[in-house]
Amino acid sequence: MKHRARLQAELARLKVQKKVSHNEDLLPPTAAADQGSRVPRYVRVNLLKTCVDDVVDYFKRQGYAYQGKAASLEEVSSLSGKKFLLDMDLPELLIFPPQTDLHQDQLYVAGHIILQDKASCLPAFLLDPTPGSCVIDACAAPGNKTSQLAAVLKNKGQIFAFDLDSARLATMSSMLVRAGVTCCQLAHQDFLATDPADPKYSKVQYILLDPSCSGSGIVGRPLDGEDTAPPERLQALARFQRKMLVHALSFPALQRLVYSTCSVHREENEDVVQEVLEQQGKDFRLVEAAPSWPSRGFAKAKCCLRASPEETLTTGFFVAVLERRHTGARGTSEREAGASPAPAKTQSERALVQK
Repeated sequence: MKHRARLQAELARLKVQKKVSHNEDLLPPTAAADQGSRVPRYVRVNLLKTCVDDVVDYFKRQGYAYQGKAASLEEVSSLSGKKFLLDMDLPELLIFPPQTDLHQDQLYVAGHIILQDKASCLPAFLLDPTPGSCVIDACAAPGNKTSQLAAVLKNKGQIFAFDLDSARLATMSSMLVRAGVTCCQLAHQDFLATDPADPKYSKVQYILLDPSCSGSGIVGRPLDGEDTAPPERLQALARFQRKMLVHALSFPALQRLVYSTCSVHREENEDVVQEVLEQQGKDFRLVEAAPSWPSRGFAKAKCCLRASPEETLTTGFFVAVLERRHTGARGTSEREAGASPAPAKTQSERALVQK
């Protein structure tokens, strides 16, 4: 700050020298920048405070032209100017052109809208806990998914939200208050230190697990393929992720779990899920989530979802849905009986199937 005036003068001189008008024009072109220019601005309507129709009407009054529900990715990719769409998959998600800045908008400041990428909305959407139920958000900060879970629950029920970083947890607390979340209990605690046998977790039927990962799918980071993270780091992350997933599956009343990462690496995604299922397969199984989603998991994990700027116009993401195997009337598991019935579709999945 002491040298601010001199620095600004040098910056202005540099822009004149390079014959550009904007600071961004001084940056070298990168693949990451190209990806970022393709990903739209997604806006999740916070149903705890408002409704989609009211938000649409608000933006119309701000001079935006509403184009209705998106019919294809091509239509989304061609979005420009002051136009916006309703997402084709998620009923509370609006789509604006890339780089639309709404951080100062009064709806954002008041918590009526959440700026959240579409791929990041998928985990809570697919977990789809029923109002009144008990949910764990194992790695909750910064809180976008937690606030979305509260909206799905309609603030009826309870969310236990864990995070080890006190600063992130404090920021998350403010965000949840702004979003009108009242059903959440924050815990500055390591999720791995929780006791699944603790009576207060005896009714937990849903868990959202979005553990620490390489972040290789985040738009804006330079991506040069699968070698962007050292193998030893990926192995360490995968060990931690497997440990987290095994622990989450040990909660006695758990019925449905969503595992997600913002990583593009198979080591953190399909491999983690498959290795854990080899241990927990008698109790849990991988189920097909959102069959109409275009980008699927690798190899034997076709049930899982993948997302990317190229294929889905989102950040890079991975989502897997696991459900408890239910026993029959005589206590025989579906595996032992040789049956493999399709699990009941959640409300969210039915919406995707019908689109």
